[in-house]
Amino acid sequence: MASPKEGDRMKIGFIGAGKVGVSLGKYFKLHKKNVLGYYSKNPDSAREAVKFTNTDCFSTLYDILNSCDALFLTVPDKDIGEVWESLKDFDIQNKIFCHCSGALSSAVFQKGDREVFGYSIHPMYAFNDKYTSYKDISSAYFTIEGNEKYLDLFKCFFESMGNPVKIISKDNKSKYHASCVYVSNLVIALVDRGADLLTESGFDKKEAIDALMPLFMNNANNIYERGIVDSLTGPIERNDITTVMKHLDVLNNEAKDIYKSLSLGLTDIAGIKNKENDYGNMKKLLKEE
Repeated sequence: MASPKEGDRMKIGFIGAGKVGVSLGKYFKLHKKNVLGYYSKNPDSAREAVKFTNTDCFSTLYDILNSCDALFLTVPDKDIGEVWESLKDFDIQNKIFCHCSGALSSAVFQKGDREVFGYSIHPMYAFNDKYTSYKDISSAYFTIEGNEKYLDLFKCFFESMGNPVKIISKDNKSKYHASCVYVSNLVIALVDRGADLLTESGFDKKEAIDALMPLFMNNANNIYERGIVDSLTGPIERNDITTVMKHLDVLNNEAKDIYKSLSLGLTDIAGIKNKENDYGNMKKLLKEE
């Protein structure tokens, strides 16, 4: 079993100085991890990153590779393969490579005949600002998959900073990432749809968002504190077919399809919460073309 000290001794470098790389570098440094610095194809972004994290700037891939034990490739997903191909031109034997993509697995680090150790390390967190996101990473889950040799080391590395960690299989990476997209990205489309309906009711867009946010945030807190089943309210939970029919009457085809699909999922949750209720007619309504 790895110890926190092993992770603290690991010399870490970042290739890429965007929101994820800068936020993680700052977060690691605050927890006394051994971050050496950054390389970026954009020298200005690398210089900004090292100033913010109090680390060093590397002018070439060779320099940062030669100096570090572990490299985090915090570049856009589409560029990870290209950066990896460039790194393979050097002596990468026994080096550790990590990316932070939720969608890609560690299989991107095809090693050929050289022994390298590849990992996908994904924070379940929405990085929205390069210089402030690090403040809230302490609440994020980290998922890790990759070579068995250093799985325990990385698990201990993040747990030592207070983060919960889950080791997953690369075979489940797409399902895992779809889960994150449901809760992080798709919910934005739902809020936007809700805001549009309010603007059609006389609100301007800012008023609509301001009005919806307390409802949205309170519901999120309820899910966290009370669980999914006990947080369910509304016309589906009440088995209020009349209200649901009124909603369907005012929605256009695309919005109506989304409403029906998600509401069908709610009938299953409602059935768990209210075992005495028969949601058969509600389900029949929601399945109608």
